[in-house]
Amino acid sequence: MKIGTPKEIFEGEARVAMTPESALQLQKLGHDCVVETGAGAAAGFDDASYKAAGVEVVKTAAALWKAADVVAKVRAPNDAELKRLRADQTLISFFNPAGNTVGMEAAAKKGATVIAMEMIPRISRAQKMDALSSMANIAGYRAVIEAGNNFGRFFTGQITAAGKVPPAKVLVVGAGVAGLAAIGTSTSLGAITYAFDVRPEVAEQVESMGAEFVYLDFEEEQQDGAATGGYASVSSPEFREAQLAKFRELAPEVDIVITTALIPNREAPELWTEDMVKAMKPGSVIVDLAAEKGGNCKLTVADEKIVTDNGVTIIGYTDFPSRMATQASTLYATNIRHLMTDLTPEKDGVINHDMEDDVIRGATVTHAKEITFPPPPPKIAAIAAAPKKEAPKELTAEEKAAQEVAAFKQQTKNQVTLLAVGGALLLAVGLVAPASFMQHFIVFVLAVFVGFQVIWGVAHSLHTPLMAVTNAISSIIILGALMQIGSSSFLVIILAALSVFMCGINIFGGFLVTRRMLAMFQKS
Repeated sequence: MKIGTPKEIFEGEARVAMTPESALQLQKLGHDCVVETGAGAAAGFDDASYKAAGVEVVKTAAALWKAADVVAKVRAPNDAELKRLRADQTLISFFNPAGNTVGMEAAAKKGATVIAMEMIPRISRAQKMDALSSMANIAGYRAVIEAGNNFGRFFTGQITAAGKVPPAKVLVVGAGVAGLAAIGTSTSLGAITYAFDVRPEVAEQVESMGAEFVYLDFEEEQQDGAATGGYASVSSPEFREAQLAKFRELAPEVDIVITTALIPNREAPELWTEDMVKAMKPGSVIVDLAAEKGGNCKLTVADEKIVTDNGVTIIGYTDFPSRMATQASTLYATNIRHLMTDLTPEKDGVINHDMEDDVIRGATVTHAKEITFPPPPPKIAAIAAAPKKEAPKELTAEEKAAQEVAAFKQQTKNQVTLLAVGGALLLAVGLVAPASFMQHFIVFVLAVFVGFQVIWGVAHSLHTPLMAVTNAISSIIILGALMQIGSSSFLVIILAALSVFMCGINIFGGFLVTRRMLAMFQKS
């Protein structure tokens, strides 16, 4: 089949859905590739590089839509592009199915199959096709760069002969893919970074990246991310008020705010109010990554940068991935290529649109003249639901004392029982064994008992070096073997030689292992 990529006609869009590199991989699946002339120019891919990769270059969008069996693009198609769709043609792009009912009806009426890239389910197997995450990753990184470009100081603190520069304080609201990318970039630039998210399970991720997680003094059972595909859920009014109160407390302190909070198929929640903006210091910067859905900041204007009366810059650009078009195109084209790999399991250039497949079914919004949106929930949860942990019961001083006494009594009972049973067995052996044997046997039993008691109390992390040196020291029995080597019996000499050999391994190996283990805890 022919996979075609037209030039994006959405104003300001610089990305392209096929790169020369991804075209080579698509051809290995048995497909032919075709692009419209100039489709990749804004992303740094000229027509010559496509031709060198074996891609056919056509002059017009009409010729491309007519030639291609599969059309891969970035932005949702407009009315003119929807008219060019035909029966049995497949369109792969962002489509906004929740807000594009007219587009879905038009595609279904024509019998075309539409795969919406934002509907790729967030399960482990589909991560390689998750275009939302790959674009959000770029947006989060670029947001910090844009903030730095509009911020009047360094991110990192400096002490120079010319004076002291304090580090910038950055607050990231929402610790999804974009938020984590912003956190990583901000901390790497040296800023003091704070992050907030309504999902408590992301706190460890935030702290592992060197940022400080902002906790609320508010008790509310939050919905687990597994139930919402890894996204945040709608919070209660009480939680929202506690959240806003915390932001009002932080507003005068932070220099840069990056908001990334979005809930699927909803307008962006308003988290940074007008009074918070007024409370910020002059020269502060707000970057609103949710501007396309209305914005998390009350004063955000989509696709514009404004400066408030108190000197706060608010950036509401909606094209952050396009501002890094080459990188964004490479990642998006790779997402498309992985999706085509799933659609072409035999690598024979024939698409198998398997509606039983979780990923393909989840992303398909029209197929066989039917609207298939919304999809059923995937058979596999997006992320594993965290098991509910009951809070440990706080014991009183009397209960702790009683618990310690009971444990001591149980331990004493076990030891007495063990000694009694051992003594009885030793007595039983003594009734039938000769006195010379019993003398050595008693020493052996006592050695085993003392050794067990000593080793049992050692921390597990020290078992290996301790056992190694114990083997070395206990191999003093090599003396017995050396004494028997001079025996007149050939069999005894053989056995004594084997004993010396095995004891030698214990001695030298034990000390060597101990030395190497202890060296791990020493400074070089």
